[in-house]
Amino acid sequence: MIKTVEQQVSAKLTVSNRQRRLSVELKQIEQMADKLCVAVFACLIGDTPEHLEQQMLEDMAERGQFSLVLVSDRQIRTLNKDWMGKDKPTDVLSFPLSIDPPPSVELPWEVGEIVISVEKAQEQAIDYGHSFEREMAFLFVHGMLHVLGFDHMEPKEEKEMFGRQKQILNAAGFKR
Repeated sequence: MIKTVEQQVSAKLTVSNRQRRLSVELKQIEQMADKLCVAVFACLIGDTPEHLEQQMLEDMAERGQFSLVLVSDRQIRTLNKDWMGKDKPTDVLSFPLSIDPPPSVELPWEVGEIVISVEKAQEQAIDYGHSFEREMAFLFVHGMLHVLGFDHMEPKEEKEMFGRQKQILNAAGFKR
């Protein structure tokens, strides 16, 4: 029996709420992020980008570990200043840890961390006229793609990254 990509994704996702400014339903965010994690791997394994290898993606989908951290504007501003040199709050920051698997399957494979400002997500959801959940989904996918080596500094990169974001969000049911 051949397993679908969805059946093969068992990557571990840890979600933690480090802010107290806004109330969030952590269980819903965990479910959303798990669903999107599957959609990200389905997209990338089904159409592997040039900078990644299909086997590595399959292995990562099976045993990779990601973390999603929810923070306040104040907290993300500090991170943005410390890591990016920008003294202002942003919506999402990504911290790739290791795109390469550890030498042993027994060792944890910590791929990366995605940090989202809940305050900024709420503000942008209102500005863009969609739900908070849709904005959180967008920010999570955007952050995860950055962890996996995507960028949008050049027009070609932006087209690929944003095209994949839209494809992933639509596949997971987070349409605009």
